[in-house]
Amino acid sequence: MKVLHMMKEQKGPHGTDAVTPQVAWGSPGQRILLKDLYKSTAMRSVGRRTFILGGLGAASTLAFASSARAAAFPFTLGVASGDPDSSSVVLWTKLAPSPLNADGQGGMANADVTVDWQVSTTSTFATLVASGSVAAHYADAHSVHVVAGGLAPDSDYYYRFRAQGFISPVGRTRTAPALGTTGRTLVMDFASCAHYESGYYNAYRRMAEDNPDLILHLGDYIYEDAATTGSVRLHVGAEIVSLADYRVRYALYKSDPDLQAAHAIAPWIVVPDDHEVENNYANMVRADNSPALTTAQWTARRTAAYRAYYENMPLRATSTPNGNSIQLYRRLQWGSLATFHMLDTRQFRDDQACGDGTQVCADADLASRTITGAAQEAWLLNGLGLKQATWDIIGQQVFFASKHTAAGAGSMDSWEGYRASRKRIQQGLIDNAVRNPVVLTGDVHSSWANELKADYTNTNSATIGTELVCTSITSTGDGTGSTTIPDAATNPHIKFHVDRRGYVRTTITPTQVQADFRSVAAVTQHGAAVSTTASFVIPDGQPGLNRI
Repeated sequence: MKVLHMMKEQKGPHGTDAVTPQVAWGSPGQRILLKDLYKSTAMRSVGRRTFILGGLGAASTLAFASSARAAAFPFTLGVASGDPDSSSVVLWTKLAPSPLNADGQGGMANADVTVDWQVSTTSTFATLVASGSVAAHYADAHSVHVVAGGLAPDSDYYYRFRAQGFISPVGRTRTAPALGTTGRTLVMDFASCAHYESGYYNAYRRMAEDNPDLILHLGDYIYEDAATTGSVRLHVGAEIVSLADYRVRYALYKSDPDLQAAHAIAPWIVVPDDHEVENNYANMVRADNSPALTTAQWTARRTAAYRAYYENMPLRATSTPNGNSIQLYRRLQWGSLATFHMLDTRQFRDDQACGDGTQVCADADLASRTITGAAQEAWLLNGLGLKQATWDIIGQQVFFASKHTAAGAGSMDSWEGYRASRKRIQQGLIDNAVRNPVVLTGDVHSSWANELKADYTNTNSATIGTELVCTSITSTGDGTGSTTIPDAATNPHIKFHVDRRGYVRTTITPTQVQADFRSVAAVTQHGAAVSTTASFVIPDGQPGLNRI
């Protein structure tokens, strides 16, 4: 009787019970969400009744649901959305009742499966604004990418899937404002580097609790290395090389309920770094020959890695891999508030200079060397000249500002190893009179706030932009908590550093960007709290950092 009572609480637009088969999907499978995602404060906005109504909402669908009880719940990897524009967004899920099966097929049979999807303005799905069906193909490990179109600009939506008699978790997403309009305040979190073995995904959970409008992930979503004895939790198997290996590794990571909560709360914009393929690779050059691979085997590994990345990310079809290459640099417009220029600094770069060491050598200044490739560099400079929004935000993977020791040591895996390439980009900011350039960076497993200088060798040089560097989600463990800036005298443009895990929360308005550096107390203990270590404001038209 409680079920029937709750059904009648959910009314349609004219006060009628919204229990038609088109709207109310019935399946006991959806109630699985209550155990994992509903624990998140942020996910409460989706609503407990959504899960119960989704599970038992319509008598007309109970027979359909009960006939599927012999099958296992296929939505073990959750749902996601991404790459929003002003009228559409990508919806993602993947069918995997046994996600860690060694063949990488998630326990699914060798057959395509029809997946239904729905989008609504309410978490109860009383009224649909978009819906349809799509085939989840065995060849794609039953991953699904749906472009839900015809949506209103600057609007919140809820979405879900149905397959094999089960209903997925509910996700929330948002569209961008229309071109020429500012829209609402944008709360955007960004993160990187989530080594599964290093600890628990407390930062992902806390990001979900921020209730952000958008999340950027700047690389190292997975790590490719083998299980390491003594880790906080263990990878499955040896270092990954084959397509099946990569699929299983993504399944392991995406099975984490904290990561699922972060995906379900907001749309993501993603770019990879190196560990989605192999540590420190540069274009077609490997950092070393471990594991030992022939040229053909290395090409096959890269091909498998890009394919698995696309299968597991909410990307548009324009990013479908083509053999051992994938189109990932792209521009996303958030009305007239922000332009997101998302870079790929791994696939087209020249090999790291100086033998991939730490001592800066003359090769780092060669004009012929590039971290982006010529085509992407030209694309970025052209985009910066468009001036379509108040803020030009460059999302990319590795440390951008100059950072070196007094003795000249620096990371050749960062833009410090590609100084001429960095100089061309910074000159583009100057030549195009870019009003508010903000570079967002991951990779280095600690938080930094930097001012970009026209000339890093001149302490009186003009500030031409700002760089915000997020720490890792888990990589390198708990951290020391130190806020001492290394080599501060040599790098006066670096204004902040902390050695903790976490993320950066930004609040973007037409007048300023506020950046909150969020640090979790620990990753070796599940459920650790988060706090704001430091906050900065970047005012419109005044590049640089103002601590608050």
